[in-house]
Amino acid sequence: MEICGEKFKVEDTYDSIITIPDCFVLGKNKLGEGHGEAKLYLGSKNTMRAFFGNEGFSAKCFLLKADLLAYLNTLKQEYISPSQEYFGKEVFPSLWKERMHKVNSLSDIVFFEVSDQKQIVGSRGYVNSKSDGYELIRELSLPLVTYVSIMKLSNKSNMPIFYWKLFVDYEIISEKKNGPLVFYYGKKSKQDEIVSPKKEEKSEEYGRARIGQGKYREKLLEECPFCPITMLNEESLLIASHIKPWAVSNDKEKIDPKNGYMFSPLYDKLFDKGFITFTEEKRMLVSNWLSIANQKRLNLKNEFYVPRLPMDEKRKSYLEFHRANVFKG
Repeated sequence: MEICGEKFKVEDTYDSIITIPDCFVLGKNKLGEGHGEAKLYLGSKNTMRAFFGNEGFSAKCFLLKADLLAYLNTLKQEYISPSQEYFGKEVFPSLWKERMHKVNSLSDIVFFEVSDQKQIVGSRGYVNSKSDGYELIRELSLPLVTYVSIMKLSNKSNMPIFYWKLFVDYEIISEKKNGPLVFYYGKKSKQDEIVSPKKEEKSEEYGRARIGQGKYREKLLEECPFCPITMLNEESLLIASHIKPWAVSNDKEKIDPKNGYMFSPLYDKLFDKGFITFTEEKRMLVSNWLSIANQKRLNLKNEFYVPRLPMDEKRKSYLEFHRANVFKG
């Protein structure tokens, strides 16, 4: 991996994805009251220390300006039309512009350090820091819809450094705005094209969603009635995946069958979470943000050719968005 002209070796990726809680974020991002806690929970102490170093470690870390800009651009619609009752919800559109300006003024690499909070009793592992870069994470993160992945790198001197990157959980944003959309996977009647647990006051809105998503799924199955990766053709096990996520698609894109693939559940989740994507040449790309151990467990191979993957000009456009904004590249 090359970052700002310097080459690094990817040693591993932290097994746990860290969802940012409300207690960690600052000011107008908060959902509740209080100033929050600067310490961040990363998992068990044993897991954390196996990755970062022995008890009492101090780890050198960094963020990339380009990643932060991409993250804020991805969240632009959330700032314009918030899915949650943020404390500063009324000023979110102007806040987005302020934060974009601030990030644009940063250096290409933002360094910071985190340290083991060994004084905390129990098995839960926490880090903390007084560095500006760490405070930037607290300032930019939106609770529950932002998560952090951490990659362990080494340079020519074999000195470890930890690459932190902020991501957006599109599925959570969609659920908070619309309620969870649970697709019916077997042979369906008209009323069962999609099942929504939302209450009756949303019935008209979800009635339209049921009809649209039912037709969306039918069109995908007509074009490719199997998962192009596994060749699984049991309809009840296939999921109609969106390429450009539902949460950031307009009404037309949400029901455009060219904005989708039929995948088996595992590959639907990998694609949805940005751990895999595809090139225009039908090659699967595997994200380094999925740990090496899990890549081996799943037998994922970078540049794997998927000859039956539907591809046309419209899908190429949607995949370009996926590679730029969803894939953890």
